[in-house]
Amino acid sequence: MARALWKGAIAFGLVNIPVELHTAVRDSRPRFRMLHAEDKSPVRFERVCAREGKPVAWDELVKGYEYEKGRFVVLSKEDFRSAALEKSRTVDIRSFVKPEEIDDRFFETSYFLVPAKGGERAYALLREAIRETRLAGIATIVLRDAQHLAALEVVGEAMVLTLMRYAEELVDVREYHFPTAKDIRKPELQMARTLVENLADKWDPSQYTDEYRKNLMKIIKAKLKGKEPHLAEHVEPQNAEVVDLMERLRQSLQGAGSASPKRSARTKKTSARGKHRPHAA
Repeated sequence: MARALWKGAIAFGLVNIPVELHTAVRDSRPRFRMLHAEDKSPVRFERVCAREGKPVAWDELVKGYEYEKGRFVVLSKEDFRSAALEKSRTVDIRSFVKPEEIDDRFFETSYFLVPAKGGERAYALLREAIRETRLAGIATIVLRDAQHLAALEVVGEAMVLTLMRYAEELVDVREYHFPTAKDIRKPELQMARTLVENLADKWDPSQYTDEYRKNLMKIIKAKLKGKEPHLAEHVEPQNAEVVDLMERLRQSLQGAGSASPKRSARTKKTSARGKHRPHAA
């Protein structure tokens, strides 16, 4: 097992469950370095003073907050230490809520909470309680000196802790204008619903792959062998001059029907699904 990112306990009422935090997601895209085109040597990036145009050593750097254009308040290491919260080793569950009530924009990075030695029974007990109530725990955790909001959910036999954004980090929807439904005609809505239902399917993440990553890896492997990569040709769909929305919907339905003949029969039995963060059975 990989080394734990954090060790502590879940604080659940008066119960403390020892756990370890392990990453639950990974970045699978290839990483690149900047090279000098002439000799393929890696390029170093220097910290250069904007006024003097000279490199600045690490020990000469300070952190500043720009409160107005070109004017800064400098914060010292002591200032950051003063602001930092006590490094508690607990995931403090504050409340339990219905997962479908949480806007998906709140969710960030997910981690596995793995029971530490001696905490297996209490871990399983809390997991099953969350599973049966179909609720999500809302907790706080201190990681790298910063306090994070987090959601505690059940996925299979695991408890997953997902770091969340705070409310002030979300852009207010009222900053934008969105159309109302008053101008939608009933036949248009019915046809649009039919199109959605024809494309309805059971969630299977293995159906979706990162085509960009696959193409990059094909190119890299071909270059290593001194060959030309063989990539699937991408054909841009022709933008037909169709003004009538109903005609667009009809064409979409025809395309959906020919692409997946089994799907339309299956979706007649498909009921509405909840949000994409369900509790696994």
